[in-house]
Amino acid sequence: MKMASTSNEQPWYTALLGFAENFRTSNPPNIRLCIHCLQSIFTFKPPPQIEARTHLQLGNILLTHTKNIDAARAHLEKAWSVSSSLSANDDVVFESASILSQLYEQQNQVQLAKPILHRAIEMSQQAPYWHCRLLFQLAQIFAIEKDFLSACGLLGVGAEFARTAQSDYTRMLFLLSKGMLLLIDKKMKDVDECLSMVSGLIETYQGSPIHKESLKVFFLVLQVCHYLMSGQVKSVKPALKQLQQSIQTITQIHTDDVLLSEPLSGNPVDLFQWLPKEHMCVLVYLVTVMHSMQAGYMDKAQKYTDKALMQIEKLKMLDCHPLLSSFQLMLLEHIVMCRLIMGNKSMAIQEIFQACHVCQQQPRLFTTHGAQIHTLLGLYAMSMNCMEAAEAQFKTASKLTTVSDLKSFVNLNLAIVYLRTNRQTELVGLLESIDPEKLESGSHSLKAAAYYVQGLQAFFQARYNEAKRYLRETLKMSNAEDLNRLTSCSLVLLGHIFLSLGNNREAMNMVTPAMQLAGKIPDVHVQLWASSLLKDLYRMCGDSHNEAEEFRMHSSFSQSLLKDHFQSSQMSEHGLIQWTDGQCPFHLCSTSVGSSSML
Repeated sequence: MKMASTSNEQPWYTALLGFAENFRTSNPPNIRLCIHCLQSIFTFKPPPQIEARTHLQLGNILLTHTKNIDAARAHLEKAWSVSSSLSANDDVVFESASILSQLYEQQNQVQLAKPILHRAIEMSQQAPYWHCRLLFQLAQIFAIEKDFLSACGLLGVGAEFARTAQSDYTRMLFLLSKGMLLLIDKKMKDVDECLSMVSGLIETYQGSPIHKESLKVFFLVLQVCHYLMSGQVKSVKPALKQLQQSIQTITQIHTDDVLLSEPLSGNPVDLFQWLPKEHMCVLVYLVTVMHSMQAGYMDKAQKYTDKALMQIEKLKMLDCHPLLSSFQLMLLEHIVMCRLIMGNKSMAIQEIFQACHVCQQQPRLFTTHGAQIHTLLGLYAMSMNCMEAAEAQFKTASKLTTVSDLKSFVNLNLAIVYLRTNRQTELVGLLESIDPEKLESGSHSLKAAAYYVQGLQAFFQARYNEAKRYLRETLKMSNAEDLNRLTSCSLVLLGHIFLSLGNNREAMNMVTPAMQLAGKIPDVHVQLWASSLLKDLYRMCGDSHNEAEEFRMHSSFSQSLLKDHFQSSQMSEHGLIQWTDGQCPFHLCSTSVGSSSML
């Protein structure tokens, strides 16, 4: 923060400000003397404009260079109080409102921030840049509070203001931000209208190439997420490919040093950036991982997760932005599911623990992701055959979330727990919430999964014809959108049903492609199941060579899973499956094993 002064100010003020700036920029900086110079200004009883600006400068210095948050807050409050009472509004009033509100937000006192931002927005009509910035800031607070109606209203006001200020770029930033909140709020019809409008605006936009490509990336990220939230894994591919091409275009745009140091537009309303280029790259990795997971390409998901996490670690060394922690947490959530499918439970539980540590560094993240972490613990406990713990984790997750997709996913897994433990009474209580025709979630993939769970229930009750009917519905839906994991699970279960009915030929026709598909994913549990069935089928056919091969494969998968199961059970992190309330038990760590387990 450079300390500027104006030409008509007193010599004592200019001198003290110059000394303060000299101490601030010296190598190493002398912050104590910088603060001392600024505080000396008050002994001259300066006019209100200088008083307000000095309080703002002190607040900024204390926030940036010290841990004295209370003193910083006091100076910022004074800066706002003095500057907001003056008739001539300058940057001091708006900057103090913005920074003070950010500080209140960090201290979980948003009710103090909102009236200040409302007042500053009213005052900033003639300061276009600050008006837009303050609208974005207040909308973000409402979004965090899940008051999406108020947030979208403010973003709509911002879009209209940017239009009148002749800034197509910032108008689209407001509209895309609104589209993002509508997507989170599941207002799909409104999302379609918003994205349709912005699509046309981007096509006709005549601004800088960097602005155009960053808007395109924002638009395509929303479009891809829209498809993925609807479980349309195949339909999303063209948009995802476009997104990957667009991020490559951004990283390949060569700008010389002069261009980088100059604004991309002469309009002050255009001085906004959605995300830095490096953050955009991480985000594109993240949505690629989300797609790979839903489609059932675990190797691909793992590869892009590794790349994204490495990029995040590099970026965190330069600037530990909260958004990077959000990206890191979402990547960990996906890689944990990957590990469980691929039969690597020991890495999965360590990564769940790592996700808890990310939440510890950014406590707000546990508010938004606590349900997901307990869901992952439930999936891990299921894979370890700890069904009581799995049930407790899924019930905890269900209490913590209002998101329909996550609730449906949790209920489907809870139903499998009840099926595996033969708890019919509890299962009956869940049946309506997982009925594919009444599913609260509108996701194609979750509806297909609901048919699979119904097929599984019918199989357990030996209602084979009914089971086949449900599973064929799952296959129809999963084939339509390339849901490979659901396809392989349905095929192997159908094979098991045909084997139970004595129809060995049909069983072989189902299990063979299931095994091939499971190998491509790779899904170790389906491979274990399929190799067991194939071993029996080849024995019945008298094919001893293939029977021996399947026996070898079944033994290999079984030994690998048993070894990993034992390793996981000995890890102290395994004790997390007993945690359902309060803070994460951070005394657990990967260096202690066995005896320190909470089990």
